[in-house]
Amino acid sequence: MDINSKVDLLKEKLVEAVQDVVRVKSVEGEPKAGMPFGEGPANALELVLTIASDLGFKVVNLDNYVGYAEYGTGEEYVGVLGHLDVVPEGSGWKYPPYAAEIHDGKIYGRGTTDDKGPIMSALFGLKALVDSGATLSKKVRVIFGTNEESGSKELEYYLAREKPPISGFTPDAEYPIINGEKGITTFDLVKELSVKSESEISIEYIRGGQKSNMVPDYCEAGVKADLKSSVIESCYHFAERTGYDLKAEEKDDLVIIKAFGISAHGSLPELGKNAIMELFAFLGELDLGKSDILDLINFFNKYVGLETNGESFGIGLEDEISGKLSFNLGVVNIDEDKAILALNIRYPVTKTYEELMNPFNEKISGTGMVIENMQHQEPLYFPEDHELIKTLQKVYTEQTGEEAKLLSIGGGTYAKEMPNIVAFGPIFPGKPDLDHQANEYIEIDDLVANAKIYANTILELAK
Repeated sequence: MDINSKVDLLKEKLVEAVQDVVRVKSVEGEPKAGMPFGEGPANALELVLTIASDLGFKVVNLDNYVGYAEYGTGEEYVGVLGHLDVVPEGSGWKYPPYAAEIHDGKIYGRGTTDDKGPIMSALFGLKALVDSGATLSKKVRVIFGTNEESGSKELEYYLAREKPPISGFTPDAEYPIINGEKGITTFDLVKELSVKSESEISIEYIRGGQKSNMVPDYCEAGVKADLKSSVIESCYHFAERTGYDLKAEEKDDLVIIKAFGISAHGSLPELGKNAIMELFAFLGELDLGKSDILDLINFFNKYVGLETNGESFGIGLEDEISGKLSFNLGVVNIDEDKAILALNIRYPVTKTYEELMNPFNEKISGTGMVIENMQHQEPLYFPEDHELIKTLQKVYTEQTGEEAKLLSIGGGTYAKEMPNIVAFGPIFPGKPDLDHQANEYIEIDDLVANAKIYANTILELAK
């Protein structure tokens, strides 16, 4: 019997297993003895390894950081990497987020798509492959992470103890195949503010944004002014002239200026409106006198403005595969003595960290701004003629009848955390991406389709 028919025979068990795992609330919690990420992720891992053991696989639990189900022998292995931890459920659910109820052919619940359903599809796909009697020349591991949503610290633990796979995929993104993921930098620009304004107008504070990887939809400034009505009037005229959504009002001894933007993901800042930069544009027109804070505002107005590609900053990198660099000023926190601005910059897959940071450092040289809290992820890129990419394309086209187009994205997937892995599914083209949203679900038909694609992919990679 062929592999896909074996998957069909396992459908009920697959659905039941997904429901059982989704019912475990595996949000990161307080670390406990033997539970590095809290009880929820540890309980989910224990359950999944029990399911895998019952299916006949050898299972290994690496101290509740990460576990795997293994089939076959040999030194080299093909890896399928998924995660069992989930983000908090939030509000707005029409069905309970941890009940795994089935309605209209869909399993509802947190983690159904991200990533419990897909990694169980891979596990049952491997079971179908074994049941079909296929011969493999390499070992296969289905790896279950427990910390993807909070930093992927479990994979550091894994790679300190285990060799990486020679090839494989993570079912934690979308189809067809994501062969390029931009490099990501997240850091603070910090400046001490020692030269104060002696003007009739001065800025007491500027605060806005939530995270560096979100376009800020709100920012406000507290301004001291002898003539408050003049500042309010200037704000009104500026908003009328530019179309920016700015408001000003008196509160105690300050004028509070509020800017309203439109939020978007930091990987696609062009889809939003940056409230911080709209507020800076107005503040730059006020008579703030000679001061460090004015120098800072003028610098950002000159070299950033509402641009989202870094061109004026001198870092407008671009390539044919992944397009333009993305530049997002996500958070600002300025008081009388210090300015902290959180940036999220993502650079094209064929460019290097040095090609980004050398001109960036040149631009801020002499401004008094320094970089702190730098976090960096290298770009991920598999050329279209890479053996892994060609194999995934072949299987995807055979199983779906659709062209397996290659995607490059600004976001980062689990594939960045493990060598020789590429993001492959589980969301089919045209289907909604409900990751991290209320009413997350996976269609049972898609769960089965994923199991078939993953089973055949494992066969091609490990045969």
